[in-house]
Amino acid sequence: MKICLASSTGGHLGELKKIIPAVAEHNYFIITEQSEMSRSLKDQERVYFLAQQERKNLLLIIHLLLNLLMSMYILMKERPKVIITTGAGAVLGLCFLGKMFGSKIVYIESFAKVYTSSVTGRFIYKIADQFYIQWEQLREVYPEGTYRGSLY
Repeated sequence: MKICLASSTGGHLGELKKIIPAVAEHNYFIITEQSEMSRSLKDQERVYFLAQQERKNLLLIIHLLLNLLMSMYILMKERPKVIITTGAGAVLGLCFLGKMFGSKIVYIESFAKVYTSSVTGRFIYKIADQFYIQWEQLREVYPEGTYRGSLY
C-alpha cells in the first residue's frame, strides 16, 4: 500500500515524523513545505516539497496555485491509497485533490489544539475518512473525532 505523509513545516512536521515508524513497512513518501527545517529530510526520506504558504504573505495566491498544480502532479505520479496529514498550509488543497483521486484521508488534529479547532481541521473534518484528535476535550468540537492519545 502506498502512503503519503503530508504536513506543513514546523510543529506539524515534527508531529508527522512521529508517524514514520508506524508506516515504515509500507511504500511511503512525504510532502511538506520547503523550509530550513524540512530540507534535511531529503537526505533520509523520499520527499516532495511545496512552496511555503503563509496567510499574511502577498504571494499567497501564487503559492496556492503553484501548490495545487504540484500536488496534482505528485498525486497523479504516486497514486497513494492513503494520505495521512497533521495539517496546515499547503496540505488542504492536497487533501481535497487526493479525495477526488480516490485516496483515503486520515487527519490528525494538531497537539496544540486543546479546546478549539484549527482552520485546516474544520475543512478536512468534512472529507476525512478517519479524523483523530489528541485531546479528549476536542470531542465537543469534533464529535466524530477519534481520541487515541497524543503523538508526543
